[in-house]
Amino acid sequence: MASPRRIRTKPEKCTGCRVCELICGFTKHGEFNPRRSRIRVVKMERFLVDIPVVCRFCLKPVCVSSCPADALRQDHQHVIHVDQKLCTGCELCIEACPFGAISMDPTDSSALVCDLCQGSPQCVQWCPTGALEIPPANSGAQKKRWTAVTPTARSLLRKWGIPLEEFEKYYGPASPEKARVENFPSGKSATREATP
Repeated sequence: MASPRRIRTKPEKCTGCRVCELICGFTKHGEFNPRRSRIRVVKMERFLVDIPVVCRFCLKPVCVSSCPADALRQDHQHVIHVDQKLCTGCELCIEACPFGAISMDPTDSSALVCDLCQGSPQCVQWCPTGALEIPPANSGAQKKRWTAVTPTARSLLRKWGIPLEEFEKYYGPASPEKARVENFPSGKSATREATP
């Protein structure tokens, strides 16, 4: 089963401006109303911490299985859809969600959950600080691979007499986001056969 696309939040970049909430409410309902947003910013005022909360698109979502009216369904891309005609407003999906990513629409008492704006999330596009993003598929696996192979790569470079400064110049000391073959000098593959 493919990994679901999801919005990744970067709380360290969030300023609490709530543009994401406003644009979501406007995109979905035609009004700048954060109470009708499918993304919410949790503000911890005392510590100046703001954390966006949005659906995680679980592989086996308990919100869907907890709905007694079958108003929530998950599509093949793991996106949750709410049938407003079937939703009774019982809030069992809210209780079931371990992330607090579902809320109730104050105008019609139906569940509100992110649907990725049919593939082009407006909150991501409008976030002024880059606190929201859609990571590429399998970016978590790529990050782990990069972390796992970096010590070996450094060891091989030392063995081959290649200055580590060259490696740092292209990839940085610990930057899996930059771990792309196309960034390697002269566009050649970043792998090399070990010499005996």
